[in-house]
Amino acid sequence: MKDTPIIIAKGVCMGAADVVPGVSGGTMALVLGIYQRLLSALRNFDLEFLACLGRGQWRAAAARVDLVFLLPLAVGIATALWFFTRVVPIPKLLVTHPEPIYALFFGLIVASIIVLLRDLPKLSVADSGWLILGLLSGLLLVTRVPLETPNAAWFIFCSGAIAISAMLLPGISGSFILLLLRKYAYVFDAIGHLKFAVVIPFALGAVTGLLVFSRVLTWLLRRWHRQTLLTITGLLLGSLWMIWPFQERTFDIVRGKSRLVHSAPLWPEALDGTVVAALGCALLGLILVLGIHRLAQKNTSLD
Repeated sequence: MKDTPIIIAKGVCMGAADVVPGVSGGTMALVLGIYQRLLSALRNFDLEFLACLGRGQWRAAAARVDLVFLLPLAVGIATALWFFTRVVPIPKLLVTHPEPIYALFFGLIVASIIVLLRDLPKLSVADSGWLILGLLSGLLLVTRVPLETPNAAWFIFCSGAIAISAMLLPGISGSFILLLLRKYAYVFDAIGHLKFAVVIPFALGAVTGLLVFSRVLTWLLRRWHRQTLLTITGLLLGSLWMIWPFQERTFDIVRGKSRLVHSAPLWPEALDGTVVAALGCALLGLILVLGIHRLAQKNTSLD
Protein backbone atom coordinates (compact mmCIF):
# COMPACT_ATOMS: atom_id res chain seq x y z
CA MET A 1 0.00 0.00 0.00
CA LYS A 2 2.97 2.32 0.50
CA ASP A 3 3.42 2.41 -3.29
CA THR A 4 -0.16 3.63 -3.85
CA PRO A 5 0.68 7.38 -4.17
CA ILE A 6 3.43 6.54 -6.66
CA ILE A 7 1.07 4.37 -8.72
CA ILE A 8 -1.58 7.14 -8.68
CA ALA A 9 1.04 9.62 -9.92
CA LYS A 10 1.96 7.26 -12.74
CA GLY A 11 -1.73 6.96 -13.60
CA VAL A 12 -1.95 10.76 -13.78
CA CYS A 13 0.94 10.76 -16.27
CA MET A 14 -0.77 8.08 -18.38
CA GLY A 15 -4.10 9.92 -18.30
CA ALA A 16 -2.47 13.21 -19.26
CA ALA A 17 -0.73 11.49 -22.16
CA ASP A 18 -3.96 10.02 -23.50
CA VAL A 19 -5.86 13.31 -23.42
CA VAL A 20 -3.36 14.70 -25.93
CA PRO A 21 -3.76 13.24 -29.46
CA GLY A 22 -0.37 11.91 -30.58
CA VAL A 23 1.00 10.91 -27.18
CA SER A 24 0.53 7.25 -26.35
CA GLY A 25 -0.46 6.08 -22.88
CA GLY A 26 1.36 2.87 -23.78
CA THR A 27 4.54 4.86 -24.38
CA MET A 28 4.12 6.58 -21.02
CA ALA A 29 3.59 3.23 -19.29
CA LEU A 30 6.78 2.00 -20.93
CA VAL A 31 8.70 5.06 -19.74
CA LEU A 32 7.37 4.65 -16.20
CA GLY A 33 8.32 0.98 -16.08
CA ILE A 34 4.77 -0.41 -15.66
CA TYR A 35 3.97 -1.58 -19.21
CA GLN A 36 4.49 -5.31 -18.70
CA ARG A 37 2.72 -5.23 -15.33
CA LEU A 38 -0.25 -3.47 -16.92
CA LEU A 39 -0.58 -5.97 -19.78
CA SER A 40 -0.21 -8.89 -17.38
CA ALA A 41 -2.92 -7.54 -15.05
CA LEU A 42 -5.36 -6.94 -17.92
CA ARG A 43 -4.78 -10.41 -19.40
CA ASN A 44 -5.68 -12.02 -16.09
CA PHE A 45 -9.33 -10.96 -16.35
CA ASP A 46 -10.06 -14.52 -17.49
CA LEU A 47 -12.07 -17.63 -16.57
CA GLU A 48 -9.91 -18.29 -13.53
CA PHE A 49 -10.67 -14.79 -12.27
CA LEU A 50 -14.40 -15.41 -12.75
CA ALA A 51 -14.07 -18.76 -10.98
CA CYS A 52 -12.51 -17.03 -7.97
CA LEU A 53 -15.40 -14.59 -7.88
CA GLY A 54 -17.91 -17.44 -8.14
CA ARG A 55 -16.32 -19.23 -5.18
CA GLY A 56 -16.33 -16.02 -3.15
CA GLN A 57 -12.51 -15.91 -3.06
CA TRP A 58 -12.33 -12.15 -3.22
CA ARG A 59 -8.70 -11.82 -2.17
CA ALA A 60 -7.56 -14.40 -4.70
CA ALA A 61 -9.53 -12.64 -7.45
CA ALA A 62 -8.06 -9.25 -6.50
CA ALA A 63 -4.54 -10.70 -6.40
CA ARG A 64 -4.95 -12.37 -9.80
CA VAL A 65 -5.72 -9.07 -11.57
CA ASP A 66 -3.27 -7.09 -9.41
CA LEU A 67 -6.03 -4.85 -8.06
CA VAL A 68 -3.65 -3.04 -5.68
CA PHE A 69 -1.96 -1.80 -8.85
CA LEU A 70 -4.91 -1.32 -11.24
CA LEU A 71 -7.19 0.54 -8.82
CA PRO A 72 -4.83 3.42 -7.91
CA LEU A 73 -3.67 3.56 -11.53
CA ALA A 74 -7.30 4.04 -12.62
CA VAL A 75 -7.75 6.78 -9.99
CA GLY A 76 -4.73 8.63 -11.39
CA ILE A 77 -5.95 8.32 -14.98
CA ALA A 78 -9.43 9.57 -14.04
CA THR A 79 -7.90 12.55 -12.20
CA ALA A 80 -5.90 13.54 -15.27
CA LEU A 81 -8.96 13.21 -17.52
CA TRP A 82 -10.93 15.54 -15.25
CA PHE A 83 -8.10 18.10 -15.06
CA PHE A 84 -7.54 18.32 -18.83
CA THR A 85 -11.24 18.56 -19.60
CA ARG A 86 -12.27 21.05 -16.90
CA VAL A 87 -9.24 23.02 -15.65
CA VAL A 88 -7.26 23.03 -18.93
CA PRO A 89 -9.99 22.21 -21.51
CA ILE A 90 -8.00 20.90 -24.47
CA PRO A 91 -11.16 20.00 -26.49
CA LYS A 92 -12.27 23.65 -26.40
CA LEU A 93 -8.78 24.87 -27.31
CA LEU A 94 -9.04 22.79 -30.49
CA VAL A 95 -11.88 25.09 -31.57
CA THR A 96 -10.60 28.44 -30.28
CA HIS A 97 -6.89 27.99 -31.15
CA PRO A 98 -6.74 25.21 -33.78
CA GLU A 99 -3.39 26.06 -35.43
CA PRO A 100 -1.07 25.93 -32.38
CA ILE A 101 -2.94 22.98 -30.79
CA TYR A 102 -2.90 20.91 -33.98
CA ALA A 103 0.74 21.92 -34.50
CA LEU A 104 1.54 20.48 -31.07
CA PHE A 105 -0.18 17.23 -32.07
CA PHE A 106 1.67 17.26 -35.42
CA GLY A 107 5.02 17.52 -33.63
CA LEU A 108 4.07 14.75 -31.22
CA ILE A 109 3.15 12.38 -34.05
CA VAL A 110 6.24 13.20 -36.16
CA ALA A 111 8.44 12.49 -33.14
CA SER A 112 6.61 9.19 -32.53
CA ILE A 113 7.30 8.20 -36.16
CA ILE A 114 10.99 9.07 -35.75
CA VAL A 115 11.20 7.00 -32.56
CA LEU A 116 9.50 3.98 -34.09
CA LEU A 117 11.68 4.04 -37.22
CA ARG A 118 14.85 4.55 -35.19
CA ASP A 119 14.02 1.47 -33.14
CA LEU A 120 13.55 -0.57 -36.35
CA PRO A 121 16.91 -0.26 -38.14
CA LYS A 122 17.93 -1.81 -41.48
CA LEU A 123 14.61 -1.57 -43.27
CA SER A 124 14.26 -4.17 -46.03
CA VAL A 125 12.03 -4.26 -49.11
CA ALA A 126 9.57 -6.45 -47.21
CA ASP A 127 9.59 -3.93 -44.35
CA SER A 128 8.74 -1.09 -46.73
CA GLY A 129 5.72 -3.10 -47.87
CA TRP A 130 4.29 -3.14 -44.34
CA LEU A 131 5.10 0.56 -43.99
CA ILE A 132 3.29 1.39 -47.24
CA LEU A 133 0.33 -0.76 -46.17
CA GLY A 134 0.02 1.28 -42.99
CA LEU A 135 0.47 4.56 -44.90
CA LEU A 136 -2.27 3.75 -47.42
CA SER A 137 -4.55 2.54 -44.62
CA GLY A 138 -3.95 5.78 -42.72
CA LEU A 139 -4.67 7.96 -45.76
CA LEU A 140 -7.79 5.94 -46.55
CA LEU A 141 -8.96 6.27 -42.97
CA VAL A 142 -8.51 10.04 -42.64
CA THR A 143 -10.00 10.78 -46.06
CA ARG A 144 -12.94 8.37 -45.85
CA VAL A 145 -14.12 8.90 -42.27
CA PRO A 146 -17.00 11.43 -42.53
CA LEU A 147 -16.62 14.87 -41.01
CA GLU A 148 -19.69 14.09 -38.91
CA THR A 149 -20.07 10.70 -37.20
CA PRO A 150 -23.12 9.53 -35.23
CA ASN A 151 -23.55 10.30 -31.55
CA ALA A 152 -25.54 7.10 -31.00
CA ALA A 153 -24.64 4.91 -28.02
CA TRP A 154 -23.42 2.05 -30.24
CA PHE A 155 -20.92 4.31 -32.01
CA ILE A 156 -19.70 5.79 -28.70
CA PHE A 157 -19.26 2.21 -27.41
CA CYS A 158 -17.20 1.27 -30.49
CA SER A 159 -15.19 4.49 -30.20
CA GLY A 160 -14.33 3.66 -26.60
CA ALA A 161 -13.26 0.12 -27.48
CA ILE A 162 -11.03 1.25 -30.38
CA ALA A 163 -9.54 4.25 -28.56
CA ILE A 164 -8.65 2.35 -25.39
CA SER A 165 -7.11 -0.41 -27.48
CA ALA A 166 -4.85 2.17 -29.12
CA MET A 167 -3.84 3.40 -25.65
CA LEU A 168 -2.09 0.08 -25.07
CA LEU A 169 0.10 0.52 -28.15
CA PRO A 170 3.40 2.38 -27.65
CA GLY A 171 3.46 5.04 -30.35
CA ILE A 172 -0.24 5.58 -31.06
CA SER A 173 -2.69 7.53 -28.94
CA GLY A 174 -6.28 6.75 -28.00
CA SER A 175 -7.13 10.43 -28.26
CA PHE A 176 -5.71 10.47 -31.77
CA ILE A 177 -8.10 7.66 -32.71
CA LEU A 178 -10.97 9.73 -31.27
CA LEU A 179 -9.84 12.60 -33.49
CA LEU A 180 -10.03 10.34 -36.54
CA LEU A 181 -13.50 9.18 -35.47
CA ARG A 182 -14.56 12.84 -34.95
CA LYS A 183 -15.41 12.13 -31.34
CA TYR A 184 -12.50 13.75 -29.45
CA ALA A 185 -14.18 16.97 -28.32
CA TYR A 186 -17.57 15.27 -27.89
CA VAL A 187 -16.29 12.52 -25.57
CA PHE A 188 -13.91 14.62 -23.49
CA ASP A 189 -16.52 17.34 -23.04
CA ALA A 190 -18.91 14.64 -21.78
CA ILE A 191 -16.26 13.33 -19.37
CA GLY A 192 -15.52 16.81 -18.06
CA HIS A 193 -19.21 17.58 -17.48
CA LEU A 194 -20.23 14.06 -16.37
CA LYS A 195 -22.73 13.48 -19.16
CA PHE A 196 -23.44 9.87 -18.27
CA ALA A 197 -25.47 9.17 -21.42
CA VAL A 198 -22.11 9.46 -23.26
CA VAL A 199 -19.69 8.44 -20.51
CA ILE A 200 -21.36 5.09 -19.70
CA PRO A 201 -21.34 3.57 -23.23
CA PHE A 202 -17.83 4.95 -23.77
CA ALA A 203 -16.64 3.37 -20.49
CA LEU A 204 -18.28 0.03 -21.34
CA GLY A 205 -16.58 0.07 -24.73
CA ALA A 206 -13.26 0.94 -23.08
CA VAL A 207 -13.52 -1.99 -20.66
CA THR A 208 -14.38 -4.35 -23.52
CA GLY A 209 -11.48 -3.07 -25.60
CA LEU A 210 -9.03 -3.47 -22.73
CA LEU A 211 -10.03 -7.07 -22.03
CA VAL A 212 -10.00 -8.13 -25.67
CA PHE A 213 -7.14 -6.11 -27.13
CA SER A 214 -4.64 -6.81 -24.34
CA ARG A 215 -4.71 -10.43 -25.52
CA VAL A 216 -4.66 -9.55 -29.22
CA LEU A 217 -1.74 -7.14 -28.75
CA THR A 218 0.30 -9.67 -26.80
CA TRP A 219 -0.26 -12.22 -29.57
CA LEU A 220 0.56 -9.82 -32.42
CA LEU A 221 3.76 -8.52 -30.82
CA ARG A 222 4.87 -12.05 -30.02
CA ARG A 223 4.17 -13.41 -33.53
CA TRP A 224 4.78 -10.37 -35.79
CA HIS A 225 6.51 -7.75 -33.66
CA ARG A 226 8.35 -5.93 -36.44
CA GLN A 227 5.50 -6.04 -38.95
CA THR A 228 3.02 -4.73 -36.37
CA LEU A 229 5.22 -1.76 -35.45
CA LEU A 230 5.91 -0.96 -39.14
CA THR A 231 2.18 -0.95 -39.93
CA ILE A 232 1.51 1.34 -36.97
CA THR A 233 4.27 3.68 -38.17
CA GLY A 234 2.73 3.83 -41.66
CA LEU A 235 -0.68 4.54 -40.13
CA LEU A 236 0.79 7.48 -38.24
CA LEU A 237 2.42 8.80 -41.44
CA GLY A 238 -0.90 8.72 -43.26
CA SER A 239 -2.64 10.49 -40.39
CA LEU A 240 -0.45 13.58 -40.75
CA TRP A 241 -2.73 14.67 -43.61
CA MET A 242 -5.52 15.37 -41.15
CA ILE A 243 -3.34 16.64 -38.28
CA TRP A 244 -1.56 19.31 -40.42
CA PRO A 245 -2.26 22.51 -38.44
CA PHE A 246 -3.10 24.76 -41.39
CA GLN A 247 -6.40 23.72 -42.94
CA GLU A 248 -9.00 25.40 -45.08
CA ARG A 249 -12.05 24.75 -42.91
CA THR A 250 -15.60 25.32 -44.11
CA PHE A 251 -18.42 25.47 -41.58
CA ASP A 252 -22.17 25.32 -42.02
CA ILE A 253 -25.10 25.78 -39.65
CA VAL A 254 -26.71 22.40 -38.94
CA ARG A 255 -29.63 22.32 -36.48
CA GLY A 256 -28.61 25.69 -35.07
CA LYS A 257 -24.96 24.73 -34.50
CA SER A 258 -21.82 25.45 -36.48
CA ARG A 259 -20.52 22.20 -38.02
CA LEU A 260 -17.31 21.50 -39.90
CA VAL A 261 -18.31 20.34 -43.39
CA HIS A 262 -14.97 20.48 -45.25
CA SER A 263 -11.29 20.53 -44.36
CA ALA A 264 -8.23 20.45 -46.63
CA PRO A 265 -4.53 21.10 -45.85
CA LEU A 266 -2.97 24.32 -47.14
CA TRP A 267 0.36 26.14 -46.91
CA PRO A 268 0.37 29.35 -44.81
CA GLU A 269 0.66 32.49 -46.93
CA ALA A 270 2.82 34.54 -44.55
CA LEU A 271 5.07 34.08 -41.52
CA ASP A 272 2.74 35.74 -39.02
CA GLY A 273 2.22 35.30 -35.29
CA THR A 274 -0.05 32.27 -35.74
CA VAL A 275 2.56 30.48 -37.85
CA VAL A 276 5.33 31.27 -35.36
CA ALA A 277 3.18 29.98 -32.48
CA ALA A 278 2.40 26.82 -34.47
CA LEU A 279 6.10 26.22 -35.19
CA GLY A 280 6.91 26.63 -31.50
CA CYS A 281 4.19 24.17 -30.49
CA ALA A 282 5.33 21.63 -33.10
CA LEU A 283 8.89 21.90 -31.78
CA LEU A 284 7.61 21.43 -28.24
CA GLY A 285 5.80 18.26 -29.33
CA LEU A 286 8.98 16.90 -30.90
CA ILE A 287 11.03 17.61 -27.78
CA LEU A 288 8.43 16.05 -25.44
CA VAL A 289 8.23 12.69 -27.24
CA LEU A 290 11.96 12.44 -27.94
CA GLY A 291 12.63 13.25 -24.28
CA ILE A 292 10.16 10.57 -23.14
CA HIS A 293 11.85 8.05 -25.43
CA ARG A 294 15.25 8.94 -24.03
CA LEU A 295 13.96 8.34 -20.50
CA ALA A 296 12.52 5.00 -21.60
CA GLN A 297 15.91 3.93 -22.96
CA LYS A 298 17.59 4.92 -19.70
CA ASN A 299 15.05 2.95 -17.66
CA THR A 300 15.59 -0.09 -19.89
CA SER A 301 19.37 0.09 -19.54
CA LEU A 302 19.08 0.38 -15.75
CA ASP A 303 16.83 -2.70 -15.63
